[in-house]
Amino acid sequence: MNISVLGCGRWGSFLAWYQSRILNNSVILWGERGRRSFEELAKNRRNEFVGLPEEITLSCDLSSAIAFADVVIISISSQSLRSFLSKAAPYGIAKKKVVLCMKGIEEGSGKRLSEVAEECSIPSENIAVWVGPGHIQAFVAGIPNCMLIDSKNTELTKFLADSFKSNLIRFYYGNDIIGTEVGAAAKNVLGIVAGILDGCGYGALKGPLMARGAFEVASLIKAMGGDFNSAYGLAHLGDYETTLFSEYSNNRKYGELMAHGVKFDKLAEGVMTAKAMKELGEKYSIDLPITNAVYEACFLSHAFEGGDGRKNCMQIILKLFERQTKTQFYDK
Repeated sequence: MNISVLGCGRWGSFLAWYQSRILNNSVILWGERGRRSFEELAKNRRNEFVGLPEEITLSCDLSSAIAFADVVIISISSQSLRSFLSKAAPYGIAKKKVVLCMKGIEEGSGKRLSEVAEECSIPSENIAVWVGPGHIQAFVAGIPNCMLIDSKNTELTKFLADSFKSNLIRFYYGNDIIGTEVGAAAKNVLGIVAGILDGCGYGALKGPLMARGAFEVASLIKAMGGDFNSAYGLAHLGDYETTLFSEYSNNRKYGELMAHGVKFDKLAEGVMTAKAMKELGEKYSIDLPITNAVYEACFLSHAFEGGDGRKNCMQIILKLFERQTKTQFYDK
């Protein structure tokens, strides 16, 4: 099978490695000339995470990469998807099977990423999402994990999951595209809270965070028309270890450094997802206290402006303890 991976950051470079080294597919890895991620691979054929097998073609020609592919895998910043697909549209990407390998909700519109792709003229039957737990560092060390592929098109879901499975990644078939996408995006928001707790020495609160966070996300999924139980599957709860506890989690690290008043210089998708989820909570009249606390910490706390970041962050988090007492599973 011919696979083109568009985006050569840490996850995109791993996906290319996986498709080539583990599945023996023919692979083009595309990146933009001048971007640090592409230039590093062009110079060394490796980055801090993986080395590219010689069989992988590294390219900055978007037209050729799309034309080559039976399946196009996209791994870029979620907030850049709409503009990227507009750039890719003239090259026939709408005719390809497109797999979105990012976790986010578009800020401003509240759209899930598959909805963004549909609005960019890619037919829904050609769109799938690939989410779930797993860190590159573990995968390249041979440590396996379980992941999820979902789509409105059941045949596409099964084709991709069956084609991409290996002893390194066991795939499950998704059957709730709303719950899968919202759950996958929302776990990054919970990761920021986990980092704040770590940074402030309140790690014991991660247990309650997991319980209440999953319920909060499940309630939003249900309000949006998805399956409440999806929050307890691989896309959300199943991804907590790699997001709330792992040293490799960008979102956890973002929160930890924020608690110390230090800016994190890598992509943390949970920041803009918190803003988008806050807007969705207002739209669907769903109470999202943890999400709203993350939004306040990221956008309103001035944690990076010379103040006491730890004090600011914990004041926001501890407001959750002042909320009215209620049953655990109210209004399920």
